[in-house]
Amino acid sequence: MRFQKITETESLYKELEQMSTGELLENINREDRKVAEAVYAEVPKIAELVEEIVRRMRLGGRIFYLGAGTSGRLGVLDASEIPPTYGMPDSLVIGLIAGGDTALRHPVEAAEDDMEKGWQELLAYAVNKKDTVIGIAASGTTPYVIGVLRKAKENGLFTASIACNPGSPVSKEADIAIEIVVGPEFVTGSTRMKSGTAQKMVLNMISTATMIRLGRVKGNRMVHMQLTNRKLIERGSRMLMEELRIDYEQARHLLLLHQTVQNAIDYYRGQEEEAGRSEEAGKEGV
Repeated sequence: MRFQKITETESLYKELEQMSTGELLENINREDRKVAEAVYAEVPKIAELVEEIVRRMRLGGRIFYLGAGTSGRLGVLDASEIPPTYGMPDSLVIGLIAGGDTALRHPVEAAEDDMEKGWQELLAYAVNKKDTVIGIAASGTTPYVIGVLRKAKENGLFTASIACNPGSPVSKEADIAIEIVVGPEFVTGSTRMKSGTAQKMVLNMISTATMIRLGRVKGNRMVHMQLTNRKLIERGSRMLMEELRIDYEQARHLLLLHQTVQNAIDYYRGQEEEAGRSEEAGKEGV
């Protein structure tokens, strides 16, 4: 029996060109509201994946996202946001797209049809059994993704997939198969819409939960964020003011001196503890 792609089935809406702008937007939003529920249904699998990723990253493993087209771009986007947000090296979460960086802005013809290319690209990173490979494909049939998952699994790497069709070929190649079935797209087959939104949500969940579990968040604050602009310096300074009960100028000075909120907190707390020990020693000597 031929594999059926729900993502390619006809839209529930007809004659889109005859709708008013308001009708178009309301109907798109009506479809978008279905995405969160579809993602929620896969939370147990996402949790299982995060636990496995965290275990492996604590041993020195990495995350590799691979996809083509919109799926590949979303993986690259998620990976690129980890260093500035959580202060992690850019070598720990890596996004690869069929066709290379050129494909981020311009389609690269037939790049997604090469079943060998993804694995060849992974070999350049000297992948090992501590790493996790996540293939992203809305259709669940992308040869580039199928090929890399198959080879990764054959070589002992842990694998996962994110697709929007149930029982897809991509899912069959993964140790953990996440399937967010969002139904037909508003524009028939335009999987950059609901499918893309679903994939973005899942990627956010995976990377955010992983970073929290790895200690890159304190309370609900990004205490390891990179100070790449004035807004982030201001945000970090306010964090220190609240956490340490100090004034703005002192907070800003500490932050710029130590470069992350967490480093500044650790230094300040260390100074307090040292001062406390000195005071106790002084009392004992009297």
